[in-house]
Amino acid sequence: MKKEKITLIGAGLAGPLMATHLAKRGYSVDIYERRPDMRKATQSAGRSINLALSVRGIHALKKVGIFDQIKPTIIPMKGRMIHDLNGETHLQPYGQKKDEMIYSVSRAQLNMDLLTLAEETGRVKIHFDHKLESADLDKNELTFGEKIIRFNIVIGCDGSASPLRKAIIEKSKADYVKKPLGHGYKELVIPPSKSGEFLLEPNALHIWPRGEFMLIALPNFDRTFTCTLFFPMIGPTSFVTVKNKNDIEDLFQNYFPDAFELMPTLVYDFQNNPTGNLATVYCDPWHGQDKAVLLGDAAHAVVPFFGQGMNASFQDCTILSSLIEKNKGNWGKIFEEYSFSHVANGHAIADMAIENYIEMRDAVNDLNYQKRRRLELELERKFPERFIPRYSMVSFHQIPYLDVYNRGEIQLKIMNQFLSNEINESELNTIIKDQLQPII
Repeated sequence: MKKEKITLIGAGLAGPLMATHLAKRGYSVDIYERRPDMRKATQSAGRSINLALSVRGIHALKKVGIFDQIKPTIIPMKGRMIHDLNGETHLQPYGQKKDEMIYSVSRAQLNMDLLTLAEETGRVKIHFDHKLESADLDKNELTFGEKIIRFNIVIGCDGSASPLRKAIIEKSKADYVKKPLGHGYKELVIPPSKSGEFLLEPNALHIWPRGEFMLIALPNFDRTFTCTLFFPMIGPTSFVTVKNKNDIEDLFQNYFPDAFELMPTLVYDFQNNPTGNLATVYCDPWHGQDKAVLLGDAAHAVVPFFGQGMNASFQDCTILSSLIEKNKGNWGKIFEEYSFSHVANGHAIADMAIENYIEMRDAVNDLNYQKRRRLELELERKFPERFIPRYSMVSFHQIPYLDVYNRGEIQLKIMNQFLSNEINESELNTIIKDQLQPII
């Protein structure tokens, strides 16, 4: 039986990965992308220059056979390098095992590799410079400027402002909330040394936690660091008040003095690079009837503080692909099961990402946080099958995000009881065995 053609909106990271899955299952795919072909264009990829790749994303890349190709270009980061105000640094490892690392990867290079991979299947055609303006789920029509295209099945990988999501919401009365964080971001750079070497430790994610805001830095293959300032949009110390040369230099000299010394183009970059907004998108369900479905940011845009935006989007592709295999082309059943089983996971990682922002910008230097962190690592050593730190469950396992969230809440409560002397060590051990079932 001839398989129907699939229409896919968006050729960012998730789009070509999903298209490759479909092509491997015998479907033909047309991708429509609003931007020009980034492999030919001189402009940058658009958003953040590099991203954190972890187990969920690696698993998804292995599924389509591309991980070995990109592996030589990723940089392992074994922990958070905390930069105190006095210039002292200390490393907080992500995990206890040697392989428990996350990886800095170039967004642009990964996107280009995925585009090429999809095209090389021989079943995927990518139509660049096609911006989706609206979708009609009654007529099965997509409008791109003057061009109207009919579809059988449409998959939306069209980002946090997804026009396809808008059509699904209007048609199905789906629940939809967009929550601005109130903080935005600005990308800056630390160049290599004069001899072409890294100016900071390359195998770490650097954080300058400063309470209401923070600076982070991720290593790049060209020996630069992409720095991102996460900062209030409005307020006494915010993007509204920090604009001119003196304001910018004062901010960095007062709060990030060791970084300031390494950033010769700081003022130019700050004044010329765009300020990005941060928001979380909650949507339920992620599909419309038996004809339309959302993946990635279109379904669940999350703030970047757990490094899971790309990883969660890639996992969406893996899960949807497995449901297509399981339900043999019954799209109504595929999409219903996808929403029913997976929406709660999207909401859970969205909530955890917001919570992790507070941890990164503030709690990492808090003595109580550090005590709790030492305790959870000790408990992981003692109960490796039952007690796994939440960060490790997210980044080094493929436990569903909702299960991670729920287990994390139980573990936090248990640790707080022990640290406040409500329970002794014997009671602690008993409660862990009673309340946390083995998961490995």
